[in-house]
Amino acid sequence: MLPPRILRRLVLAPLVIVMTVFMLVTLPFWLVVTAAASLRLPPPQRRGLRFVWFGTAWLTLESAVLIACLWLWVAGGARRQERHYALIRWFLSEVYAAAVRIFQLTLEIQEPEPTAEERAARLTRPVIVLARHAGPGDSFLLIYHLLAIYGRRPRIVMKAALQYDPSLDVVINRLPNAFVPRESGQQRVVEEIRRLAATMGDQDALVIFPEGGNFTPRRRRLAIRRLEEKGLAEEAERARGMDHLLPPRPKGAITALEACPTADVIFVAHTGLDDLITLGDVWRKLPVSAHITAKWWRVPAAEVPRERDERVRWLYDHWEQIDAWIDAQRRARAPADHPAPGPG
Repeated sequence: MLPPRILRRLVLAPLVIVMTVFMLVTLPFWLVVTAAASLRLPPPQRRGLRFVWFGTAWLTLESAVLIACLWLWVAGGARRQERHYALIRWFLSEVYAAAVRIFQLTLEIQEPEPTAEERAARLTRPVIVLARHAGPGDSFLLIYHLLAIYGRRPRIVMKAALQYDPSLDVVINRLPNAFVPRESGQQRVVEEIRRLAATMGDQDALVIFPEGGNFTPRRRRLAIRRLEEKGLAEEAERARGMDHLLPPRPKGAITALEACPTADVIFVAHTGLDDLITLGDVWRKLPVSAHITAKWWRVPAAEVPRERDERVRWLYDHWEQIDAWIDAQRRARAPADHPAPGPG
Protein backbone atom coordinates (compact mmCIF):
# COMPACT_ATOMS: atom_id res chain seq x y z
CA MET A 1 0.00 0.00 0.00
CA LEU A 2 1.45 3.34 -1.10
CA PRO A 3 1.65 5.87 1.76
CA PRO A 4 -0.57 8.99 1.47
CA ARG A 5 0.89 11.91 -0.46
CA ILE A 6 1.32 14.10 2.62
CA LEU A 7 3.34 11.34 4.31
CA ARG A 8 5.53 10.89 1.25
CA ARG A 9 6.23 14.63 1.19
CA LEU A 10 7.00 14.89 4.90
CA VAL A 11 9.00 11.67 5.27
CA LEU A 12 10.38 10.27 2.00
CA ALA A 13 11.47 13.55 0.43
CA PRO A 14 13.45 14.80 3.49
CA LEU A 15 14.89 11.28 3.89
CA VAL A 16 16.46 11.48 0.43
CA ILE A 17 18.16 14.78 1.32
CA VAL A 18 19.43 13.32 4.62
CA MET A 19 20.78 10.25 2.79
CA THR A 20 22.49 12.50 0.24
CA VAL A 21 24.26 14.50 2.94
CA PHE A 22 25.29 11.27 4.68
CA MET A 23 26.71 9.79 1.46
CA LEU A 24 28.62 12.95 0.57
CA VAL A 25 30.15 13.18 4.07
CA THR A 26 31.10 9.49 4.21
CA LEU A 27 31.98 9.07 0.51
CA PRO A 28 35.77 8.66 1.12
CA PHE A 29 35.04 5.79 3.52
CA TRP A 30 32.76 3.98 1.05
CA LEU A 31 35.26 4.44 -1.79
CA VAL A 32 38.10 2.97 0.27
CA VAL A 33 36.00 0.02 1.49
CA THR A 34 34.65 -0.72 -1.98
CA ALA A 35 38.09 -0.44 -3.59
CA ALA A 36 39.57 -2.85 -1.02
CA ALA A 37 36.76 -5.36 -1.56
CA SER A 38 37.19 -5.15 -5.34
CA LEU A 39 40.87 -6.08 -5.29
CA ARG A 40 39.97 -9.76 -5.02
CA LEU A 41 37.90 -9.62 -8.19
CA PRO A 42 39.07 -9.65 -11.82
CA PRO A 43 38.88 -6.19 -13.49
CA PRO A 44 35.62 -6.87 -15.43
CA GLN A 45 33.83 -7.60 -12.14
CA ARG A 46 35.03 -4.52 -10.24
CA ARG A 47 31.71 -2.74 -10.37
CA GLY A 48 31.51 -1.58 -6.74
CA LEU A 49 33.31 1.74 -7.17
CA ARG A 50 31.20 2.64 -10.18
CA PHE A 51 27.96 1.85 -8.38
CA VAL A 52 28.97 3.87 -5.30
CA TRP A 53 29.93 6.84 -7.47
CA PHE A 54 26.77 6.64 -9.60
CA GLY A 55 24.54 6.16 -6.55
CA THR A 56 26.01 9.26 -4.92
CA ALA A 57 25.53 11.26 -8.12
CA TRP A 58 21.92 10.06 -8.39
CA LEU A 59 21.11 10.99 -4.79
CA THR A 60 22.68 14.42 -5.24
CA LEU A 61 20.61 15.08 -8.36
CA GLU A 62 17.44 13.79 -6.66
CA SER A 63 18.01 16.18 -3.76
CA ALA A 64 18.62 19.07 -6.15
CA VAL A 65 15.30 18.35 -7.91
CA LEU A 66 13.42 18.19 -4.60
CA ILE A 67 14.90 21.50 -3.45
CA ALA A 68 14.01 23.08 -6.81
CA CYS A 69 10.44 21.76 -6.55
CA LEU A 70 10.14 23.16 -3.04
CA TRP A 71 11.35 26.54 -4.30
CA LEU A 72 8.82 26.46 -7.16
CA TRP A 73 6.04 25.66 -4.70
CA VAL A 74 7.04 28.49 -2.35
CA ALA A 75 7.42 30.94 -5.24
CA GLY A 76 4.02 29.99 -6.65
CA GLY A 77 5.37 28.24 -9.72
CA ALA A 78 4.19 24.71 -8.86
CA ARG A 79 1.70 24.83 -11.75
CA ARG A 80 4.16 26.15 -14.33
CA GLN A 81 4.56 23.08 -16.56
CA GLU A 82 7.41 24.42 -18.69
CA ARG A 83 9.58 24.94 -15.61
CA HIS A 84 9.01 21.36 -14.56
CA TYR A 85 9.75 20.01 -18.03
CA ALA A 86 12.98 22.03 -17.94
CA LEU A 87 13.76 20.55 -14.54
CA ILE A 88 13.23 17.00 -15.82
CA ARG A 89 15.36 17.78 -18.87
CA TRP A 90 18.18 19.02 -16.64
CA PHE A 91 17.93 16.01 -14.30
CA LEU A 92 17.95 13.42 -17.09
CA SER A 93 20.79 15.16 -18.94
CA GLU A 94 22.90 15.07 -15.78
CA VAL A 95 22.05 11.41 -15.13
CA TYR A 96 22.93 10.61 -18.74
CA ALA A 97 26.22 12.50 -18.45
CA ALA A 98 27.03 10.60 -15.23
CA ALA A 99 26.30 7.27 -16.94
CA VAL A 100 28.59 8.26 -19.81
CA ARG A 101 31.45 9.10 -17.41
CA ILE A 102 31.01 6.26 -14.94
CA PHE A 103 29.76 3.36 -17.06
CA GLN A 104 31.26 4.55 -20.38
CA LEU A 105 27.77 4.52 -21.82
CA THR A 106 27.44 5.19 -25.53
CA LEU A 107 24.14 5.58 -27.34
CA GLU A 108 23.71 5.32 -31.09
CA ILE A 109 20.37 6.29 -32.64
CA GLN A 110 19.64 5.09 -36.15
CA GLU A 111 17.07 7.42 -37.68
CA PRO A 112 16.50 8.23 -41.36
CA GLU A 113 17.17 11.82 -42.36
CA PRO A 114 13.72 13.47 -42.43
CA THR A 115 12.37 15.27 -45.47
CA ALA A 116 11.49 18.97 -45.25
CA GLU A 117 7.79 18.03 -44.93
CA GLU A 118 8.52 15.54 -42.13
CA ARG A 119 10.70 18.09 -40.33
CA ALA A 120 7.88 20.63 -40.43
CA ALA A 121 5.35 18.04 -39.27
CA ARG A 122 7.46 17.32 -36.21
CA LEU A 123 6.70 20.77 -34.94
CA THR A 124 2.99 20.81 -35.74
CA ARG A 125 1.59 17.43 -34.69
CA PRO A 126 1.50 15.39 -31.50
CA VAL A 127 3.12 11.95 -31.51
CA ILE A 128 2.35 8.57 -29.98
CA VAL A 129 5.53 6.68 -29.13
CA LEU A 130 5.30 2.87 -29.10
CA ALA A 131 8.51 1.56 -27.58
CA ARG A 132 10.09 -1.73 -26.73
CA HIS A 133 10.40 -2.37 -22.99
CA ALA A 134 13.69 -4.05 -22.00
CA GLY A 135 16.80 -3.35 -19.98
CA PRO A 136 17.59 -0.79 -17.29
CA GLY A 137 16.82 2.86 -17.79
CA ASP A 138 15.13 2.53 -21.17
CA SER A 139 12.31 4.82 -20.10
CA PHE A 140 14.77 7.43 -18.81
CA LEU A 141 16.80 7.43 -22.02
CA LEU A 142 13.68 7.64 -24.16
CA ILE A 143 12.18 10.51 -22.16
CA TYR A 144 15.54 12.33 -22.14
CA HIS A 145 15.81 12.22 -25.92
CA LEU A 146 12.20 13.29 -26.42
CA LEU A 147 12.88 16.30 -24.19
CA ALA A 148 16.43 17.23 -25.08
CA ILE A 149 16.74 16.36 -28.77
CA TYR A 150 13.20 16.45 -30.13
CA GLY A 151 11.76 19.20 -27.94
CA ARG A 152 8.71 17.17 -26.94
CA ARG A 153 6.71 17.15 -23.71
CA PRO A 154 6.34 13.47 -22.84
CA ARG A 155 3.32 11.92 -21.14
CA ILE A 156 3.33 8.43 -19.69
CA VAL A 157 1.24 6.03 -17.62
CA MET A 158 3.32 4.48 -14.84
CA LYS A 159 3.01 2.05 -11.97
CA ALA A 160 1.89 3.78 -8.79
CA ALA A 161 4.78 2.18 -6.88
CA LEU A 162 7.21 4.48 -8.73
CA GLN A 163 5.95 7.26 -6.46
CA TYR A 164 8.22 5.85 -3.77
CA ASP A 165 10.89 7.82 -5.64
CA PRO A 166 10.32 11.30 -4.13
CA SER A 167 11.57 13.45 -7.01
CA LEU A 168 9.63 11.38 -9.55
CA ASP A 169 6.58 11.57 -7.30
CA VAL A 170 6.69 15.36 -6.97
CA VAL A 171 7.58 16.37 -10.53
CA ILE A 172 5.51 13.83 -12.48
CA ASN A 173 2.39 14.53 -10.41
CA ARG A 174 2.63 18.19 -11.39
CA LEU A 175 2.53 17.31 -15.10
CA PRO A 176 -0.04 15.51 -17.33
CA ASN A 177 0.93 11.93 -16.49
CA ALA A 178 -0.77 9.09 -14.64
CA PHE A 179 0.17 6.67 -11.87
CA VAL A 180 -1.94 3.51 -11.81
CA PRO A 181 -2.05 1.07 -8.86
CA ARG A 182 -1.27 -2.54 -9.78
CA GLU A 183 -4.65 -3.73 -8.47
CA SER A 184 -6.54 -1.34 -10.79
CA GLY A 185 -6.09 -3.65 -13.76
CA GLN A 186 -5.68 -3.06 -17.49
CA GLN A 187 -8.94 -1.12 -17.88
CA ARG A 188 -7.68 1.71 -15.66
CA VAL A 189 -4.48 1.91 -17.70
CA VAL A 190 -6.50 2.17 -20.91
CA GLU A 191 -8.70 4.90 -19.43
CA GLU A 192 -5.65 6.95 -18.46
CA ILE A 193 -4.13 6.48 -21.90
CA ARG A 194 -7.36 7.78 -23.45
CA ARG A 195 -7.39 10.80 -21.12
CA LEU A 196 -3.77 11.72 -21.83
CA ALA A 197 -4.04 11.18 -25.59
CA ALA A 198 -7.26 13.19 -25.96
CA THR A 199 -5.70 16.35 -24.50
CA MET A 200 -2.38 16.35 -26.38
CA GLY A 201 -1.08 19.48 -28.05
CA ASP A 202 1.32 19.86 -30.96
CA GLN A 203 4.45 19.48 -28.79
CA ASP A 204 3.22 16.53 -26.71
CA ALA A 205 4.31 12.90 -26.95
CA LEU A 206 2.44 10.02 -25.33
CA VAL A 207 4.82 7.15 -24.52
CA ILE A 208 3.40 3.61 -24.43
CA PHE A 209 5.17 0.28 -23.89
CA PRO A 210 2.77 -2.17 -25.61
CA GLU A 211 4.50 -5.28 -24.21
CA GLY A 212 3.46 -4.31 -20.68
CA GLY A 213 6.78 -5.34 -19.12
CA ASN A 214 10.35 -6.43 -19.71
CA PHE A 215 10.94 -9.45 -21.94
CA THR A 216 11.75 -12.81 -20.37
CA PRO A 217 11.34 -16.25 -22.01
CA ARG A 218 8.78 -17.21 -19.37
CA ARG A 219 6.69 -14.08 -19.98
CA ARG A 220 6.86 -14.76 -23.71
CA ARG A 221 5.51 -18.31 -23.25
CA LEU A 222 2.72 -17.10 -20.96
CA ALA A 223 1.75 -14.30 -23.37
CA ILE A 224 1.52 -16.73 -26.29
CA ARG A 225 -0.57 -19.11 -24.17
CA ARG A 226 -2.96 -16.27 -23.29
CA LEU A 227 -3.41 -15.44 -26.96
CA GLU A 228 -4.19 -19.08 -27.72
CA GLU A 229 -6.71 -19.25 -24.86
CA LYS A 230 -8.48 -16.17 -26.25
CA GLY A 231 -8.74 -17.83 -29.66
CA LEU A 232 -6.31 -15.36 -31.28
CA ALA A 233 -4.53 -17.99 -33.36
CA GLU A 234 -3.03 -15.57 -35.89
CA GLU A 235 -1.53 -13.32 -33.19
CA ALA A 236 -0.20 -16.36 -31.28
CA GLU A 237 1.48 -17.70 -34.42
CA ARG A 238 3.08 -14.33 -35.15
CA ALA A 239 4.20 -14.04 -31.50
CA ARG A 240 5.94 -17.43 -31.76
CA GLY A 241 7.98 -16.03 -34.64
CA MET A 242 9.41 -13.21 -32.49
CA ASP A 243 12.40 -14.29 -30.40
CA HIS A 244 13.23 -11.03 -28.62
CA LEU A 245 9.87 -9.37 -27.87
CA LEU A 246 6.67 -10.04 -26.02
CA PRO A 247 3.59 -9.83 -28.25
CA PRO A 248 2.18 -6.30 -28.17
CA ARG A 249 -1.04 -5.62 -26.29
CA PRO A 250 -2.94 -3.58 -28.86
CA LYS A 251 -5.70 -2.11 -26.67
CA GLY A 252 -3.65 0.76 -25.22
CA ALA A 253 -2.11 1.74 -28.57
CA ILE A 254 -5.45 1.59 -30.38
CA THR A 255 -7.13 3.62 -27.64
CA ALA A 256 -4.46 6.33 -28.01
CA LEU A 257 -4.91 6.40 -31.81
CA GLU A 258 -8.68 6.72 -31.44
CA ALA A 259 -8.36 9.51 -28.86
CA CYS A 260 -5.82 11.48 -30.92
CA PRO A 261 -6.26 10.61 -34.63
CA THR A 262 -4.03 13.52 -35.76
CA ALA A 263 -0.93 12.09 -34.03
CA ASP A 264 2.01 10.63 -35.89
CA VAL A 265 3.33 7.32 -34.53
CA ILE A 266 6.94 6.58 -33.65
CA PHE A 267 8.14 3.01 -33.12
CA VAL A 268 11.26 2.65 -30.97
CA ALA A 269 13.59 -0.33 -30.82
CA HIS A 270 16.75 -0.63 -28.76
CA THR A 271 19.25 -3.28 -27.77
CA GLY A 272 22.52 -3.54 -25.89
CA LEU A 273 21.58 -4.11 -22.25
CA ASP A 274 18.63 -6.44 -22.81
CA ASP A 275 19.78 -9.08 -20.33
CA LEU A 276 19.97 -6.62 -17.44
CA ILE A 277 16.45 -6.71 -16.02
CA THR A 278 16.78 -6.83 -12.23
CA LEU A 279 19.22 -5.03 -9.94
CA GLY A 280 20.92 -8.39 -9.45
CA ASP A 281 21.43 -8.71 -13.21
CA VAL A 282 22.93 -5.22 -13.33
CA TRP A 283 25.31 -6.02 -10.47
CA ARG A 284 26.46 -9.36 -11.93
CA LYS A 285 26.58 -8.63 -15.64
CA LEU A 286 27.09 -4.90 -16.23
CA PRO A 287 29.95 -4.68 -18.75
CA VAL A 288 32.98 -2.44 -18.38
CA SER A 289 31.56 -0.25 -21.12
CA ALA A 290 27.86 -0.06 -22.02
CA HIS A 291 26.65 0.50 -25.58
CA ILE A 292 23.00 0.92 -26.55
CA THR A 293 21.79 1.06 -30.14
CA ALA A 294 18.34 2.44 -30.85
CA LYS A 295 16.28 2.85 -34.00
CA TRP A 296 13.20 5.02 -34.56
CA TRP A 297 10.58 4.62 -37.29
CA ARG A 298 8.06 7.41 -37.85
CA VAL A 299 4.63 6.77 -39.38
CA PRO A 300 2.64 9.90 -40.42
CA ALA A 301 -0.93 10.05 -39.14
CA ALA A 302 -2.30 9.73 -42.68
CA GLU A 303 -0.61 6.32 -43.08
CA VAL A 304 -1.98 4.80 -39.86
CA PRO A 305 -4.75 2.23 -40.59
CA ARG A 306 -8.26 3.20 -39.52
CA GLU A 307 -9.94 -0.15 -38.82
CA ARG A 308 -9.23 -1.98 -35.59
CA ASP A 309 -8.25 -5.33 -37.17
CA GLU A 310 -5.95 -3.53 -39.60
CA ARG A 311 -4.36 -1.65 -36.70
CA VAL A 312 -3.68 -4.89 -34.83
CA ARG A 313 -1.99 -6.41 -37.91
CA TRP A 314 -0.10 -3.15 -38.49
CA LEU A 315 1.14 -3.17 -34.88
CA TYR A 316 2.33 -6.77 -35.24
CA ASP A 317 4.00 -5.87 -38.56
CA HIS A 318 6.11 -3.24 -36.83
CA TRP A 319 6.81 -5.49 -33.86
CA GLU A 320 8.14 -8.15 -36.26
CA GLN A 321 10.27 -5.46 -37.88
CA ILE A 322 11.68 -4.48 -34.48
CA ASP A 323 12.36 -8.15 -33.64
CA ALA A 324 14.23 -8.64 -36.92
CA TRP A 325 16.25 -5.47 -36.30
CA ILE A 326 17.23 -6.65 -32.79
CA ASP A 327 18.29 -10.02 -34.21
CA ALA A 328 20.44 -8.32 -36.85
CA GLN A 329 22.06 -6.07 -34.23
CA ARG A 330 22.91 -9.05 -32.02
CA ARG A 331 24.37 -11.00 -34.92
CA ALA A 332 26.49 -8.00 -35.93
CA ARG A 333 27.73 -7.62 -32.35
CA ALA A 334 28.45 -11.33 -31.79
CA PRO A 335 31.95 -11.38 -33.41
CA ALA A 336 33.06 -8.48 -31.17
CA ASP A 337 31.64 -10.21 -28.08
CA HIS A 338 33.26 -13.53 -28.96
CA PRO A 339 36.46 -12.84 -30.95
CA ALA A 340 38.00 -15.70 -32.82
CA PRO A 341 41.03 -17.36 -31.09
CA GLY A 342 44.47 -16.36 -32.24
CA PRO A 343 46.81 -18.66 -34.20
CA GLY A 344 48.39 -21.59 -32.38
